[in-house]
Amino acid sequence: MANHALLNNVEHQHLKINPARSTHLGDGVWYSETFVSEFRVAQAHYPIFFTKDDTTNTFSPVCLYGINKDENLFLVNQQWQAHYIPLSMQRLPFAIATQNTMQNGVATQERMLSIDLDSPKVSTKQGINLFLEHGGNSDYLENVINVLDNLHHGLQQNQPFIKTLIKHGLLESVSLELDLVNGLKHNLLGFYTINEDTLNQLSSDAIAQLHSQGYLAWIYMVIASQVHVRDLVPLKNEQLMLQKHAV
Repeated sequence: MANHALLNNVEHQHLKINPARSTHLGDGVWYSETFVSEFRVAQAHYPIFFTKDDTTNTFSPVCLYGINKDENLFLVNQQWQAHYIPLSMQRLPFAIATQNTMQNGVATQERMLSIDLDSPKVSTKQGINLFLEHGGNSDYLENVINVLDNLHHGLQQNQPFIKTLIKHGLLESVSLELDLVNGLKHNLLGFYTINEDTLNQLSSDAIAQLHSQGYLAWIYMVIASQVHVRDLVPLKNEQLMLQKHAV
């Protein structure tokens, strides 16, 4: 369980963050949410799919890092082996929190920065300082604040984009069979993608509207990104061979 607390420079003056990337530091996830604002750079490195929350019946775009649960094939020697790390992973172990405040007699919610104090990335002994000696934010913390600001705006952009995809019936479940080393096969299930047949059948007016909203470019970025599924196969094969030799 996470143990989130609102970050402040009094109680947390001496906190440090381990910048390494590894499974035991909490990076061992096989996908994480991504945002339309980062599609252009994310699609150059990762397959982008959609997941569905059956409880809320909502969809989210995600970057795929592995083909099995709790597996991130981009983690090697405490480093993330890609030129770009998605915002939802960059922000760890921080999150956006809200606090109810009164402004000019009007109740409002103020965005705050919280930290998971139980994260293995958090320490008082080794790592990058969050605060300067006299209480100001370190460059590292300023970057985290910027990441979370981008993430917040990304969430706001994701919602109308997903709503439009659903409106036009553009999401469909996908099943991919991957051929692995030594004749092994793996079925990748539980994700959604763009239904290209439905996309191609949309009216010219609907396509024009998607283009004017900027959504058409994002749609094609998702489609183009999925070529990177094939990049996961050699990474998985390498992992399997290493495990075989370790036995």
